[in-house]
Amino acid sequence: MSKLDRGASRARAARIAKSTINEASEADQSLFREAVGELRRMAPVAELPRGAPPSPSARMSEADERAVIGELLTHPLDAALHELGDTLRYLKPGLPARLLKQLGRGEFSVRDEFDLHAMRSDVALAALARFLDECVREDRLCVRVIHGKGLRSGDRGPVIKGLVDRALRRRGDVLAYRSAANSDGGSGAVIVLLRGRTR
Repeated sequence: MSKLDRGASRARAARIAKSTINEASEADQSLFREAVGELRRMAPVAELPRGAPPSPSARMSEADERAVIGELLTHPLDAALHELGDTLRYLKPGLPARLLKQLGRGEFSVRDEFDLHAMRSDVALAALARFLDECVREDRLCVRVIHGKGLRSGDRGPVIKGLVDRALRRRGDVLAYRSAANSDGGSGAVIVLLRGRTR
C-alpha cells in the first residue's frame, strides 16, 4: 500500500468515526432530554467582587529573626563576662584594628541612637534588629545603642548588655563596635559601625 493510499484510508476512517460519534451523540442527547425533562436557563450569576490580594511578607526571614531572638534568650548569661564596668568591643575578622581605635576616639560621626532601657529582652532584641536594618537602609552607618549598665538587674548582671553584644556579633552588617566614651554613656552604651548597602 502506498503512502497516498494509506493517507486516503486514514481520512476515510476518520470520517466514518466522526459520523458514528455524531449519530451516537444525537441518540444520547435525545435519551438524556427524555430522562431529564424540560430545562430552563438560569440567570447569569454576577461575579463576586475580589478584594486586593494580601501584600507579600518575608515569612522565612521573620521566622529566622524570631529563632535568633529565642536562641539569644535561651543561652544563659555569664555575669562574669559583663561586669558593670566591662567594656564591649568587637571587630569583624580581617578588618584593621585602627577601626576600633577610631571608634573609641570618636572619629566617626554618630548618625542616630536607640535606647533599649526598660524593654524586655525579647522586645529589645526585635527593636534593635529593626533599628539597625533601618539605619543600613538609610545609610546611617555609625549609631549609638544605649543598653544600660544593668544596675537594676541584680545578681544576673546587665542582661540587655549581654544580649546586645551577642546580637551584634551575629549580624553580617556589623563591622565593629565598642563601648562608648564616658561622655557618651560609657559602659552603658555601645557605638556601632555598620556596613553600607552595596549599590
